[in-house]
Amino acid sequence: MADRLAALLEHFAVTAHVFHTGTLCGIHDLPGEGQGGSGQLHLVRRGPLEVRHGGATAARIEVPSLLLYPRPFAHRFICDADQGADLACADLGFAGGAANPLAAALPPFICLPLDQLPGASGVLELLFAEAFAQHCGRVAMLNCLFEVVLIQTLRALMESGQAELGMLAGLSDPRLRLAIVAMHEQPARDWSLEQLADAAGMSRSVFANSFRQRVGTTPAAYLQRWRVSLAQRSLQQGLPLKRVAIEVGYGSEAALSRAFKTCVGLSPREWSKTLSSA
Repeated sequence: MADRLAALLEHFAVTAHVFHTGTLCGIHDLPGEGQGGSGQLHLVRRGPLEVRHGGATAARIEVPSLLLYPRPFAHRFICDADQGADLACADLGFAGGAANPLAAALPPFICLPLDQLPGASGVLELLFAEAFAQHCGRVAMLNCLFEVVLIQTLRALMESGQAELGMLAGLSDPRLRLAIVAMHEQPARDWSLEQLADAAGMSRSVFANSFRQRVGTTPAAYLQRWRVSLAQRSLQQGLPLKRVAIEVGYGSEAALSRAFKTCVGLSPREWSKTLSSA
């Protein structure tokens, strides 16, 4: 079976930086973006805990649960003033920031009971043991364990079919994912619709219709967006535009610039300037 996450995580790594372990009591506002990057992951070992977005209740946590914010999102935790709630929390850094296709594919808020993460019990037991102790090297270990939990969460979302539309929905499909992984692994290949349909083991017309229904776009548009995401990542790393164009499957800077402007609304040089001025 093709590894649905390998190419994604190879090009767009996710890092975690723990910022809280322990008991929270009362009301706590989290701005949604800490030192680590563009999202946050909270693991609730013991509640109860109320989660609010703005003035509305988003979730009431009564059992050990995972709260994932893949993008900056202000939220409030309301805990019992005396007994509180036990949490371990980390900032998430998605390589590429807003250009990270994995972060963009996820909903703004995910809440899952921890018992819905298949095979994660051992990792979670170790994570909580480290979080609520004071062993040497605990922060480095916790950072790694949070990253493992995030990967297990992505697996669970795909395998449970909870993603209804978009990249994760396509990666959940046993046939469409073969074509998507092929595009991820070989972005510079001159893919035709027939070749992608063959990779999925489907007819051309069935593949095209199924892809649009599950992913929400055409295979050609998806490939273009993937190539531009890779180009954005390479430009952030300081690679020259001509080299980037060739590596992501465009024969010239002009061809990449046209695709880039279609997806981003700016030329590569204009977009790069926004990074330097940020």
